[in-house]
Amino acid sequence: MKISGICTKHISLTLIMPSLLLLFSSFTSRANLRPPPIPQGPSIEGRWDMTIYISGKEFPSWLEVRLSGTHTLVGRFVGTGGSARPISRVNFSGGNMSFSIPPQWEQGTNDILVEGKLEGDSLKGNLTSSDGKSYSWVAVRAPSLRRKAQPVWGKPIQLFNGINLKGWHALGENQWLAVSGILRSPKSGSNLVTDQSFTDFKLHIEFRYPKGSNSGVYLRGRYEVQIEDSKGNEPLNDQLGAVYGFLSPSDMMAKDPGEWQTYDITLVGRMVTVSANGKTVIFNQEIPGITGGAINSKEGEPGPLLIQGDHGPIEFRNIILTPAR
Repeated sequence: MKISGICTKHISLTLIMPSLLLLFSSFTSRANLRPPPIPQGPSIEGRWDMTIYISGKEFPSWLEVRLSGTHTLVGRFVGTGGSARPISRVNFSGGNMSFSIPPQWEQGTNDILVEGKLEGDSLKGNLTSSDGKSYSWVAVRAPSLRRKAQPVWGKPIQLFNGINLKGWHALGENQWLAVSGILRSPKSGSNLVTDQSFTDFKLHIEFRYPKGSNSGVYLRGRYEVQIEDSKGNEPLNDQLGAVYGFLSPSDMMAKDPGEWQTYDITLVGRMVTVSANGKTVIFNQEIPGITGGAINSKEGEPGPLLIQGDHGPIEFRNIILTPAR
C-alpha cells in the first residue's frame, strides 16, 4: 500500500528502528555492568566438617559454602555450640578464604573472624573468637552419606533397661538416675551417651520435662532433635520436633509440661523422618551437617545416641533402637 507515493513498509521501519537500537543498547549496557563470574580453579564450595583446637581439646564445627548468583560466595556456619548461622559473604582468592559473623551465644561482642587456606582437598586456618582469642582449625569435605539401597532392619534393642545405667556413660560428673523404669536427670549436668555406636536406625523414645525445661536427642551424637517446652509456639527450627537450627517441624505437637511425649525417628544417611506424639512433622529431609554440641564432626563414622542433660531437668523411658543390618 502506498500513501502519496510513500511505501508504508518504509514508514514502519523508520519508526521501529530507533526503538530496536535503544533496546539493544540497554541490553549491552547491562551486560557490561554485570560482574565477571568467579574464575575457574580450586573451589571451596560444598560442605566441610571442621575441628577447632581449644586448650588442647578438639571441638566440632561445620561450614557450608555455596555460590549465590554469578560471583558471590555465601554460606552457613555451626560453631562449637548454638545453631547454624548465615554467612553473608565468603571471601576466596588465591586459595585463601575468610569470613566474619556476629556472635551468637558467645560471651564477647566482637565479630568472629574465620580465616583459612585451601590445601588440596582440605582447609586449615585460624578462628578469632568474639573475645579476641585465636584458635587453629582444620576441615575436610563432608561425606554425602547417600545410600544406594533401602535399609534392612535388624532386631530392636532396648537401650535402657529401667534398672540402672548399664550401656550408658556420662560425659562428665554423672547426675543421671534410674528410678522405677525412668531415666532421670533431676538437674542440669552432664550429657549421657550410649556405649554402642550406630549408623542407620529407627528410634522410639519417650520423654517428659517440667515447665520451661530443655533437652535434646543427638542422632549418632551429631544431629540434635530438639526437646523443649514449646506448646503454643510456632513450629520453628529451635522448637520441639526440629532438627536444631536446620529443619523446622511442619506442626507444633508439644504437649503440656509434665506429660509423657514420644519421638519416632528414622535416620538413613543424612535423611531423617521425625514423628512427634504420633504425627510426622519432618518427612525424609536432609540434615545438612552437625548441630551445635555434637560429640565430633566425623560424619562418615557411626556414632552413639546422646541425650542432653545440661539444659534442665528431663526424664526418659522406653528407649528402643532398631539398627540397620
